[in-house]
Amino acid sequence: MRITAIKQTESVSDVRCDVCGEGTRIEGYGLQFGTLRANWGYGSAHDGERYEVHLCEPCFFRTISDLKRERMVNFMFSDEDQDLNDFGRIARDDFFNDCGNSTS
Repeated sequence: MRITAIKQTESVSDVRCDVCGEGTRIEGYGLQFGTLRANWGYGSAHDGERYEVHLCEPCFFRTISDLKRERMVNFMFSDEDQDLNDFGRIARDDFFNDCGNSTS
């Protein structure tokens, strides 16, 4: 016996950037956003606090740029190589997230 029913489901229609407030839905491509996330644990000054910030593409790369600049300042007089072109990138040309690096 087949029993059918119409059920209401909730789905995400857009994610707004927490910095500029713009929507991240790109017509024909879905939601395009980055996430900055932290879960602070025992021993940290923010023990038990969790953070999640959603960023549109321009705000995400502006944030990455600020972090790169901060790293350059912190390591200005270091002998360590300062090639920051791939700073934070874990994959390239991974259009379908099939490299197994998904954290969601």
